Amino acid sequence: MSAEITVAVNGALGRMGSTVLSAVAAEDGAVPVGGADIAAVSNTVDVSGTSSSVPLAPSLSELFQTVTPDVVVDFTNGEAAKEAITTCISSGVKVVSGSTGLSPEDLDEIGRLAAETGVGVISASNFALGAVVLMHLAGIASKYFDYADQLESHHEAKVDAPSGTALSIARAMIEGRGSRFEQNVAELQTLADTRGGDYQGINIHSARMQGRVARHEVVFGALGQTLTLIHDSINRDSFMPGVMLAIKRVINETGLIVGLGTVLGFDKP
Repeated sequence: MSAEITVAVNGALGRMGSTVLSAVAAEDGAVPVGGADIAAVSNTVDVSGTSSSVPLAPSLSELFQTVTPDVVVDFTNGEAAKEAITTCISSGVKVVSGSTGLSPEDLDEIGRLAAETGVGVISASNFALGAVVLMHLAGIASKYFDYADQLESHHEAKVDAPSGTALSIARAMIEGRGSRFEQNVAELQTLADTRGGDYQGINIHSARMQGRVARHEVVFGALGQTLTLIHDSINRDSFMPGVMLAIKRVINETGLIVGLGTVLGFDKP
């Protein structure tokens, strides 16, 4: 490995992929060396904010015929994400993935492959450091409150609801509480599904709209009081410090890490 960590981006033509390429170019100790995108129509992609470009291919397997990076950053979803991650593992390339739609079974398979090959993978539902802190605090607060609602809102093009981060927050809440929450069940719903989705007694509500990047809000309720935790990502730059931390961590890993909390040390006593 060179002194600088070489990084390629899967989904390089998307808004997040373009932001990652620029962030890597600006980061000390890292350098962008390529991109892959199913929509590729040329063999290079410009790195925004710089005068340089890097090789581009329609798939990671084709990109690896030209350049083999130390790390691939992947922001796709579902089956495409799983395919991208397994392609990297089989090629000996470490992965930082913010992809949504990976099932627990997918992560189990990825973890097994990563351990067998000694290839580091970090998979996180959110790379905004404040959102990861919110997730940690929500887990702590859950043992002290009986009721909880979660509201998440994202841009209008987001394909999944609720968000992967919302589900990760809910799981952290249940883990912290050790049991499901108490829950109001409306005797009469004059509009179906108004109470949102039910996750172990947590009502989760999803909004999709222009003007929003990502917002997560958790409201806890107990006798005579409420506690509200809110995190807003104003733009995609908010995710980049977390991505850079993950790139520098994964280079020394030999298996799967799920969640950025581990990178920040929240799993330590």
